[in-house]
Amino acid sequence: MKKQLLTTLLAYAAISATFAQTRPSVPRLVVGITIDKLRSDYLQAFSPLYSDEGFKKLLNEGQVYTNVQYPFTGIDRASAAATVITGTVPYNHGIISEKWMDRTSLTPIFCVDDDKFVGVNTKECSSPKNLRVSTLGDELKVATNGKAKVFSIAPYRETAVLSAGHAADWAIWIDSQTGKWAGTSYYGKEPSWMVNVHQNNNALKIPRLTWAPDYTLDYNYFLATEQKSFSHTFKGDAAYRQYKNSGLVNENVTTAAMYCISSEDIALDITPDFIAINYYAGNYDGKSQSETTTELQDTYIRLDKEIAKLLKAIDRAIGLDKTLIYVTSTGYDDTPADDLTKYRIPSGNFKINRCVALLNMYLTAMYGQGQYVESYYGTQIYLNHKFIEQKQLKLKEVLEHCEDFLFQFSGIRDVFTSQRLVQGAWTPGISNIRNGYNPTCSGDITIQVAPGWSLVNEDRGTSQLQRDSFFEFPLIFYGFDLEAKQIHTPVTVDCIAPTIAHHIRIRAPNACSTAPLF
Repeated sequence: MKKQLLTTLLAYAAISATFAQTRPSVPRLVVGITIDKLRSDYLQAFSPLYSDEGFKKLLNEGQVYTNVQYPFTGIDRASAAATVITGTVPYNHGIISEKWMDRTSLTPIFCVDDDKFVGVNTKECSSPKNLRVSTLGDELKVATNGKAKVFSIAPYRETAVLSAGHAADWAIWIDSQTGKWAGTSYYGKEPSWMVNVHQNNNALKIPRLTWAPDYTLDYNYFLATEQKSFSHTFKGDAAYRQYKNSGLVNENVTTAAMYCISSEDIALDITPDFIAINYYAGNYDGKSQSETTTELQDTYIRLDKEIAKLLKAIDRAIGLDKTLIYVTSTGYDDTPADDLTKYRIPSGNFKINRCVALLNMYLTAMYGQGQYVESYYGTQIYLNHKFIEQKQLKLKEVLEHCEDFLFQFSGIRDVFTSQRLVQGAWTPGISNIRNGYNPTCSGDITIQVAPGWSLVNEDRGTSQLQRDSFFEFPLIFYGFDLEAKQIHTPVTVDCIAPTIAHHIRIRAPNACSTAPLF
């Protein structure tokens, strides 16, 4: 009997040891890198100027998806960050853009504004309250009973807060007024390692800081453009905003990320941790490509060095084989274009403020005196629901008349009413329009301005050229024993969150219905 019991115990121990050995491992750290306005053509074009430890390492050793898109239109920095981290579209997560019109106050609101939580080193009050679903970091916190550490580091407030989600430990960005690293009391007290981040903040060297080329001017990718040197200093009220739109800002981001990794005991146990890092790869200070070709080239070269520096720091602290990294772009380009009229390319100015005034006059002529149009913002027009109800009018009928009237304007390619987006029949392209719409935030009417035309708001003094050009950018997964391969199958960025969730064995964010990639 004793011999039989001993044999059973030994067999049980052997089976337990086998299970322990075969238990699937998970990454100790997930690093999500989102690069604002990163483009595949520029990424490849400047590759002769890269080292072997930055972009080349990711592209040569990572799993690279070359055909990647966002599954909605109207992409900007905020909606892109929210989509990457939640694995769903604005129709579900609620962040349709950086700003939208608040129907209650009839004023534009910023996507992460929240007066309930004071800023840390900033006057801006912020929280992720408008993000209506869970994020990758949120689900990691839930799955580990709060043990996992979640941080977000970005030049911009919206990307920092949205990438952090609701349950993060801390989120930081560079304040546009003071240049200081800022945060919000929503996430609690500032971590002790922020002392080092503040002390090594290059933005505080402004106005003594100068941005000049970091390479020899003997390589030029752009056609019909001379390679000219430059020297920029940052002065005046826009100094810190200019800095955040320059190639210098990424060094600040990397420094902060390295202090976070080294000071927070990141990835020292079997519980995975998560850091969201946002870099910048756009044109300088919102200028056109032809004005800033050398600056753009320098930005990519400097960013390559920061990527290399970050990868080396992770390898020393944790090991790249124990880390799962994803890299992608915000997938949009809002820089102004050159004058098209001198090339006789069809173009024009669609003035939204005049259009709205005429629309209200048209509805007045049809239904009687009154303010039928409540407000507008961007390409969104908001009708006065209470007034329409008081007039005992059917909203559907009013929207149909608005649609018929607006189609008569030059510069309008299409008009999408809320009724058409929510209840209408499918038509080519309407799926992406609907995905970028949210019933709570969006207007009753969405105008699609014709390509080549500029959306002009004379009341706010803004002008934005409309383009439908294909914006090519990559999605790279790197580390954690992934095989190096290039995959040309089309994918959308909402697959990132479920793919990472699958690898760290947690639930995908609660509005994510996309399948993991691998």
